Amino acid sequence: MTQSPRRARALSRLVTSAIAVALVGATAGTAMADAPATTGPAGNAARSAATAGQHKPTPAAPFFFLTGILSSGQMYVYMPDGKGGFDDRSGVAVWPHLRYEVSIDPDLTGWQDGAYQVMDDGTLNLWRGGRLKKVATGWGRYNVTFSPGTLAHAKHPDLLVRDKQGALWRFQTKADGTLAPRVKVSSGWDQFTQITGKGDLTGDGKSDVVARDKRGVLWLYKGTGDPRKPFAPRVKVGSGWNQFNKLVATGDVDGDGHSDLLARDPKGNLWLYKGNGKAAAPFESRAKIGTGFNQYRDLF
Repeated sequence: MTQSPRRARALSRLVTSAIAVALVGATAGTAMADAPATTGPAGNAARSAATAGQHKPTPAAPFFFLTGILSSGQMYVYMPDGKGGFDDRSGVAVWPHLRYEVSIDPDLTGWQDGAYQVMDDGTLNLWRGGRLKKVATGWGRYNVTFSPGTLAHAKHPDLLVRDKQGALWRFQTKADGTLAPRVKVSSGWDQFTQITGKGDLTGDGKSDVVARDKRGVLWLYKGTGDPRKPFAPRVKVGSGWNQFNKLVATGDVDGDGHSDLLARDPKGNLWLYKGNGKAAAPFESRAKIGTGFNQYRDLF
């Protein structure tokens, strides 16, 4: 594909992004997250490009890595293979004080090209282009942070955060990575145990969000494109989602032009719910695409 040099550069920037931290070697993990090493970052990028789907990444169906972090802070990334799975994992760096990370597409090109990092002390940092930049402090007040893309046709993506009182807030990111003042979306989001989203799930080009409640019901919040009211009333997707301990969205995993959803169960199995762009039933039946992912304390 013509995108392969860019994909290789993207992963290369990710590998070289660790500033003042130790780089770690590449080990493998796609069908099995703890399999022996096979290829490094450059090989992964080239192989991914060669097998990727025909659809060029867009903000509605972006191409993002799946990232896993161990309890030690050692971080690995998996590149989608364009067929509904992932290539062998590549070691990136050790971040012992990282609480969690939010991957972003700053210029809405469809390609992951940076990340916000929330540290143990509540500092919010931006990594982009191999550099770290301190953006804010006090982010310990939030217990969920993610970026579904842009919610209101802005030039740069939004960050969504949930505070400990259950209110959901939207931060508009700027070109330099700083944040506009937060705007409250709504309250009552403490009823959910998982919230995520990356791109469009309903086929209208607007970013959507899914949220799982304490009973295991998964709900779809369809994007409206209205900054004052970015989500339509929720729609039930299905029940039984308490069988998973992590839901994560990385965009279009299988290269078909629709954003997908990943789910990890307590045994460490990784499941793909392929998106189909249908608002009434946005996911196809699940497919098992990996094992051993319970070794990670978090996936993003």
